Amino acid sequence: MLEELHVQSEARDRRPGRRADHAVSRRRSAVFLSAVLTTFLAASSAPTPLYRVYQESWHLSSGTVTVVYGVYCLSVLVALLTVGALSDHVGRRPVIGVALALEALSMLLFLQAGGVTSLILARTLQGLATGAATSALGAALLDVTKRWGPLFVSVAPLIGMASGTLGTSLLMDLIPAHLGSVYTLLFSALAVQMLGLAFIPESRPESRLPRPGAWLSVRPRIRAPRSSRRALLVTAPVFVAVWALGGFYLSLGPDLVQGITGSASSTADGLIVSLLTASAVPAVLLTRHTDAGRTALGGSLLLTTGVAVTLLAAHRDSSTALYVGTAVAGAGFGPAFQGGVRLVTANVLATERAGLMAAIYTITYTSMCVPVLVTGLLVGEYGLLHCTLFFGIFVMALSLTPFAGLGKFSAHISSRGTA
Repeated sequence: MLEELHVQSEARDRRPGRRADHAVSRRRSAVFLSAVLTTFLAASSAPTPLYRVYQESWHLSSGTVTVVYGVYCLSVLVALLTVGALSDHVGRRPVIGVALALEALSMLLFLQAGGVTSLILARTLQGLATGAATSALGAALLDVTKRWGPLFVSVAPLIGMASGTLGTSLLMDLIPAHLGSVYTLLFSALAVQMLGLAFIPESRPESRLPRPGAWLSVRPRIRAPRSSRRALLVTAPVFVAVWALGGFYLSLGPDLVQGITGSASSTADGLIVSLLTASAVPAVLLTRHTDAGRTALGGSLLLTTGVAVTLLAAHRDSSTALYVGTAVAGAGFGPAFQGGVRLVTANVLATERAGLMAAIYTITYTSMCVPVLVTGLLVGEYGLLHCTLFFGIFVMALSLTPFAGLGKFSAHISSRGTA
């Protein structure tokens, strides 16, 4: 009798209508999860145009600004190294829900910030929330759509970073009397998403949750599955180059714009970061069906070219070259990261996805933090122009380093797929 009921249940699940409903549910989940990931990254870049205001109001140096930014990245890393794989054990929804609550609380702290100490506190809480959320959201997107998951994981952060900086800049110009209005807007969006999460099913319903080992999973470590380690080793220099450049624009970008163009406009500050990430989106969409290795190689080459043009702009004080170089670098930024993500996640198991995404984000946030923090501390002694030159050479060297390795690894993957 029980066997008959089981067979009947499986037959119902195989009905075309049931499969169609399941597909619609997965699409809705993918859209919602992408929106949440976009919101987190928008919130992470939203303070960038306000750094100049903080500097003038609280008499902060460029080094202090990079410290504030570095604290955010370090707190993200702490979360990734501890709770990065937690959703593999307790489910995606609980981790995402707690992260949304913490992120909303950080927005309230930003609104009340009256000095560098409160700003660091808000950034720290935001970093912990973002680190917890990104690995769980990335894994959930791979759960609901293995085909489109890497694309969503690549595009959502780019759209978020672009909209966060540009949105803050526009609000600063439109409502100068309420500079914290962006935090109010983000708090509202996060509150709505907390409610929406209740209507989204767990992305891994086929698994027994909670899985054993949840407490052991919070021990600080990087969890790269054996099947993805070789790909991660080959693509790591590309990830470092891409996100080190992103970190530079997010922290020192406004100073670079003012130094080259002489403009102190908040819109110009937000535009330079938005241009880098927004130009990456169409490039990612155009290359989503291209071989992953070739995508990463082509992106790395474009990234190197764009950085070279940007360095020329800094040397000649050319605002036109600055924006052209930023756009070209952005066109390489997206495909380089997306191609790398596709290579690394190609053969990973569902129970290892959150741990792998935590490993990828650990590399990216370390890259966004450490090189920029060192550069910011050196600006006071060597000047922004010289530090920008050294930083650009560092990024270009890393972009070109894995060329031979990526080519061989891509050929290996292709031959194994056709075998």
